Amino acid sequence: MAKKREVMELRFYDVPQNEMVLALVGESWIREYGHDEPNMHFHNLYEIGYCKDGTGKLVLDETAFFYKPGMVSLIPASYPHTTISEEGKGPSYWEYLFLDPMMVIAKLYPGDEMYQREILQGINRRAFFMEETECPVLAAQIKMILDEMRRKNAHYKEAVEGMLLSMMVELIRLSEVTSELSDKRRKVCSTQISAALEYVRVAYAKPIRIEELANICQMSETHFRRVFEACMNMSPMDYINLTRIQISCELMKSGNDSMDVVANKVGFANTSTFNRNFKKFLNTSPYQWKISPENYEGKLLNYNISALKGW
Repeated sequence: MAKKREVMELRFYDVPQNEMVLALVGESWIREYGHDEPNMHFHNLYEIGYCKDGTGKLVLDETAFFYKPGMVSLIPASYPHTTISEEGKGPSYWEYLFLDPMMVIAKLYPGDEMYQREILQGINRRAFFMEETECPVLAAQIKMILDEMRRKNAHYKEAVEGMLLSMMVELIRLSEVTSELSDKRRKVCSTQISAALEYVRVAYAKPIRIEELANICQMSETHFRRVFEACMNMSPMDYINLTRIQISCELMKSGNDSMDVVANKVGFANTSTFNRNFKKFLNTSPYQWKISPENYEGKLLNYNISALKGW
């Protein structure tokens, strides 16, 4: 008999229209966590939590951490977790922010999609859980945003937007996201070859010729190759294939398609070419990447997902 899969809940939230963050604040979040919720869950948005009172454990993927007042959690979308109050110690008090990080990142680095994606990948790489003394600036920003969203005084949206931008910078620093692109290179990327990058982003599944990209950027093919490699530190074809590999990872995280189907969906002529490029960029096979313990989103496929609106 096949082993019954564990149940994991998708709890999804919507950020209110014309706002950049959803805040769950107030006394309704003083509660006994986890005792009547035996299952792990994950969200469709990035979750930022601040513990105001109580003790217990926060389970991130397969690791349990003890929490107490003044602790901060930073959990990417699709990351399995749960909070469990310490039995016999009364309720805990957590407050939360939910947001789409790309909305904030895009405002920090407008017009530079390559850099935006690099940063997003960096902050989604892992979850963080720490005392506010370990990240005093970030913790202070989180608390200020929670307070603004609680009071909603005049111009709170503008105030929160500014705080979110500042908070994102601290999160980027925490995640140790660094770019190999200098400011000069990023400027080149956002001007001379931005049309080519956008075309690859949309048309990655189709056959793409380098001459075609050069024409889009109104350059000769030779000059385009030179500018592209100076900017991106890789050839145009390597960039096309890297984009395809990145998309293939997203497909494998969210579905159960065969490798043949995934290869076809992202634009590789055959599975052997897909495997060769995957190995080149990620130093492993697609199958091994999919089942890797480090690929926490891939683990969601081992669970019977049930979707719930909100908490």
